Amino acid sequence: MLHDLPQDARTLGADLRALRKTRGLTLHDLADALGRSVGWLSQVERDISQPGVDDLRALAAVLDVSVSSLFRVAAAPGEEGHIVRRDARRPIGNRAAGLVEELLSPDLTDDFEVVHSTFAAGAAMTDAVTRATQELGYVISGRMDIWIDGTRFDVGAGDSFRIRNEAYRWANPHDAPCVVIWVIAPPVY
Repeated sequence: MLHDLPQDARTLGADLRALRKTRGLTLHDLADALGRSVGWLSQVERDISQPGVDDLRALAAVLDVSVSSLFRVAAAPGEEGHIVRRDARRPIGNRAAGLVEELLSPDLTDDFEVVHSTFAAGAAMTDAVTRATQELGYVISGRMDIWIDGTRFDVGAGDSFRIRNEAYRWANPHDAPCVVIWVIAPPVY
């Protein structure tokens, strides 16, 4: 359990290590892609060295995450690794216009992540994507269309859906935003 993890398991280094492993990369693979040494990357993952801004941009690009997802808002004393306050959520994603995603999980070191997604009225992801994940979405408010493996579903508040390594895309053709809570395993952001 998370509370059993040492404090350093809840750090930038731990998140980078989790993202690297989720993508099936070795230390050597990632270091090569960054043009850095394995030793430097190992020190970053163990929080012995701190990457500079250019390094963070390169890490984000290679790991296919937003730079902002690598930054954390300091938690209140005693809440680190347990509580994520509404105003302290880390923004993630940024690949689709009209979609705002925030990490609800305290970090990326679990076997899953929980994401708060807001789909703007009229927004759509027209190209289907497939991720090597299992995902569950729960619609908090609004309505949206989601295509899973080519089949269109109209989902609304209180509905849930599952995606298992299947191609999916979404659209919100309605006049109001749609808010969805996603549980994704393994973490991809």
